[in-house]
Amino acid sequence: MPETGRKVNTIMDKQTSVNNPAETANTTSTNVEQSSEDTQAQQSDLESQLRHWKAMSRKNEDRAKANAEKARKFDELEEQSKSELQKALEKATLAEQRAERAEAQALRAHIGARHGIDPDLLLGTTEEEINDYAQRLLAWRGDKPESNDPPATPSNLSGDRGDKISGPRQLSREDLKNMNAKQINQARKDGQLDELMGV
Repeated sequence: MPETGRKVNTIMDKQTSVNNPAETANTTSTNVEQSSEDTQAQQSDLESQLRHWKAMSRKNEDRAKANAEKARKFDELEEQSKSELQKALEKATLAEQRAERAEAQALRAHIGARHGIDPDLLLGTTEEEINDYAQRLLAWRGDKPESNDPPATPSNLSGDRGDKISGPRQLSREDLKNMNAKQINQARKDGQLDELMGV
């Protein structure tokens, strides 16, 4: 039933507008004015929203520019730090390599002296490798391998030997402090400064 009522109202409105054209014109002009006001209100609302979003867009652009500058500076600092870190790593690697070479060279000198072999002829980086190579060189040369004991130190390099039993009494640095130049030259000629001079 309600649908029938609506149809009746619609039909009656049409009949009224057909029967009363002045009323229809008033209603139409009122509707046009009202829709014109609605359109203006909507347009002003749209314009205010447009201004709002433009302002927000500008604000975001400014913020993005500021962030871009900060990001660029951060990237530059990071690159500098990275390059400094790489430089430090390279220096550390080079220092490590030099230390390894020096250690291997010292080992070759020590083992070469123990076996009577020129250190430049020895190869290897570890003590075991260098010893093995030294043994092979000795076998090739026809020498029987020596023990791992170091050779005896010659007597002139053996350190403090005490007072000489024969020869002139040796003078010390303290004795020289109390002597003049003439006395020091005479002591040198007499052989009393041989130990101080390393003769």
